[in-house]
Amino acid sequence: MKKSAVVDLDKLIEDFSVLEQKMTDLKGKNSLLEMRLDEAKRLMTLTQTKEKYLREERDGLLLAVNTLRSTIQQQCDLRVENEKLKNSICDLERQNNSKLQKSAAHMESLKGEMEAQVAEHQKEISEIQEQLQCKFEAKHLEMEEAMQKKEAELEEMRKKMKEQKREKQAEIIKLQMEFSAKMARAQSTTVKLQQPVGSCPLPQNIYKRGESTLTLELHNTDA
Repeated sequence: MKKSAVVDLDKLIEDFSVLEQKMTDLKGKNSLLEMRLDEAKRLMTLTQTKEKYLREERDGLLLAVNTLRSTIQQQCDLRVENEKLKNSICDLERQNNSKLQKSAAHMESLKGEMEAQVAEHQKEISEIQEQLQCKFEAKHLEMEEAMQKKEAELEEMRKKMKEQKREKQAEIIKLQMEFSAKMARAQSTTVKLQQPVGSCPLPQNIYKRGESTLTLELHNTDA
């Protein structure tokens, strides 16, 4: 019985040793697992941090991409708008060139018409000037002829006036002589009729007054 108990004790010790070894191994494994778990936790934390950073970076990149996409879209829109504007400008330039060509052709046509009208007006002016010159020369000649005629008429009138003046002077002289003769006869008759000698100067005064009157009339006639 004692031998059997010893055997059991040895086995128990052996089993305990084995168990202790297993526990030691388990502790070692647990320590390793804990280390691995800590490493895994650290890696997980690092991974989470990295993931958060990557998410933030992704969000930033997505925002940048969206912004870039919006910018590219705006540039595309602007490019399309620029193309439209370029096409519109080209169309306007073609229209303007066409209008300029038409305007130039119209201006040339108007220039030709104006030159023709100017030439025609110049011709008309020349003709009018020639007509006016002819009329002026004819009128001048007519006026010269009229002036010559008037001069001739005036000369004739001067001659007639001189002739009439001579005739009047001769008639006045004749009347003066007749008056002088009558006055002489009257004086002679008066002298014979009157007895007083002092009354003789009266006829002489009458004669002098008559002679003065005839002389004044002759002077007025000469004037």
